[in-house]
Amino acid sequence: MRTREILGAGVMLLLGAVTAILSAQMPIGDFRAAGPGLFPLCLGVFLILLSAGLIVQVLFSREEQEEGKTEGRMSKDARAKEEPGSLAPVVAFLAVMGLAALFLPTLGYFIVSFLIMAGLLTTLGLRRWPLILILSLVTAAGSHVLFVYVLKIPLPKGFLGI
Repeated sequence: MRTREILGAGVMLLLGAVTAILSAQMPIGDFRAAGPGLFPLCLGVFLILLSAGLIVQVLFSREEQEEGKTEGRMSKDARAKEEPGSLAPVVAFLAVMGLAALFLPTLGYFIVSFLIMAGLLTTLGLRRWPLILILSLVTAAGSHVLFVYVLKIPLPKGFLGI
């Protein structure tokens, strides 16, 4: 399990490094007048930091070391039950994103972002519908205000005009 976690974090670290290197070749600008390379550079650096942190956490985690010691005594069936390995959340995520892209021009950004958040929160296992609806509404409204009023980015309004 540790090897897979380190390998996955290493791949993400490499992806962050490639993103940072490629975005540094574009005009960066500054935070007042951002160039096209600033946002991907920030994301690349953030991904590098998170991946490096995960690698350090996995390497120095006592839990994982103790699990490794007891893993040899566990039956094969018990180890298989502990590993999730299910593709259902990934397929659900891709379905939600595909439907969002399909309906964005018709429904508009606000409604689609609300539905995306509701779908993703459900996919992640949240089952309390009042909380799902509140979080989805706050996220959709917040991102709408950020993009339309703060950043002045026009978004698809859809048939309702919002």
